[in-house]
Amino acid sequence: MTNQRNNAIEFSHQNRQKFLDKLIDYVKFPTVSADSSHKPDMREAAKWTTERLQEIGMENIRIYETGGHPLVYADHLHAGSDKPTVVIYGHYDVQPPDPLELWKTGPFEPEIRDNKLYGRGASDMKGQIIASMAAVESILSAGELPINIKWMIEGEEEIGSANLPNFIENNKELYTCDFVLNPDGGILGEDIPAIPYALRGIVGFEIVLKGPAQDLHSGVFGGAILNPANELARLVAGMHDENGRITLPGFYDQVQELSTEEREEMAKLPMDEAYFKKLSGAPEIVGGEKDYTPVERASARPTLDVNGIFSGYTGEGMKTVLPTYATAKITCRLVPNQEPKAILAGIEKYIKENVSPGVTWEMGSKDGAPASITPIDSKEVGALFDALKLVWGKEPNFFRIGGSVPIVAEMERILGAVSVLTGFGLPDDNIHSPNEKLSLETWYRGIDTLIHFLYNL
Repeated sequence: MTNQRNNAIEFSHQNRQKFLDKLIDYVKFPTVSADSSHKPDMREAAKWTTERLQEIGMENIRIYETGGHPLVYADHLHAGSDKPTVVIYGHYDVQPPDPLELWKTGPFEPEIRDNKLYGRGASDMKGQIIASMAAVESILSAGELPINIKWMIEGEEEIGSANLPNFIENNKELYTCDFVLNPDGGILGEDIPAIPYALRGIVGFEIVLKGPAQDLHSGVFGGAILNPANELARLVAGMHDENGRITLPGFYDQVQELSTEEREEMAKLPMDEAYFKKLSGAPEIVGGEKDYTPVERASARPTLDVNGIFSGYTGEGMKTVLPTYATAKITCRLVPNQEPKAILAGIEKYIKENVSPGVTWEMGSKDGAPASITPIDSKEVGALFDALKLVWGKEPNFFRIGGSVPIVAEMERILGAVSVLTGFGLPDDNIHSPNEKLSLETWYRGIDTLIHFLYNL
């Protein structure tokens, strides 16, 4: 390693407590983007983000209004036009912490236990933002940055980044770049370095069935009047066949099948049935298409899942009614080539062809984003591969992420820039769940990895 690189790594090691203190301060902000009562907290967190960027030596720092929660921009463009320019993406908003009673400590009262930091957003993804800032600060402590950097830190990822695509469309020149670094991913284990190279897309919708004008006595009307809850259950059950395949018209028409080579590589990952059983607490791993392995079903095949369903009386005890309506919230995870609009059209066709005339129906909350995939033979991915190998002492695995980061595909569409995915969260970090945590040992390794990555470029 060069002296400058050595000095940057040494600075990183000497300032670990400082970096941790910054992360703890960041996690204390209750930045729940879905809850309008937290708008002041969102703005305070955006302001804190600008102050931290100023501390590490960034320039042209600004808070932009987006129509929703604010976006933070900053840059450092002194490497020269012959050097690559990277946009470092992040989001400072977090998921709601509910149910609060399951947290051992307050979700916004970060606490260290067993060398892990507990708190909402510690892993997803304030820890990843602070790691990126720590890497850049460490390099600047030793000299100049080897590449040009722009920051895009938004406050709406957990609610779908609804305002970000339009903002980028209207500010293309601001975010002109060679590629995007998105550390909103993770690795497969504390001692299993890995590079995510694909994200599933998503489409979400709500189905509402309406029957009688009001709840009816099930003894007087049961058997004569169609129960919307029964009908919804029948429709939802019919969306899968006995082999776990989704029955919606045209659902698989554009699915990009896995090659034999990719299936062989996925089979090498430490993600067998025991892995999913341990992480989920499920008694058996039996979901999805029977012709595919659990890791394939969870990351590289499309899905349809009910996220919530409601109808009738749900209080204590019994109330014998036929409910007036029934509703289900459903999401589909999509794979490359599937288009959200086509999936929604298939849903509507399925309902029209299968719903009983005893109810009326409507669809609401329709939204979606396509899948994304990054070529693993790019020089940027190669730079990350070498950095992970150096820090962990072993070659990293490549894997697909089953979740979705909609803005990744949007940035590729608008800016023409692919995203290099990374991050140093672990599968058992409880993101989106109570007691979210971040392994500090893995996090410190992550900071060193990002330092090497930027130099490798």
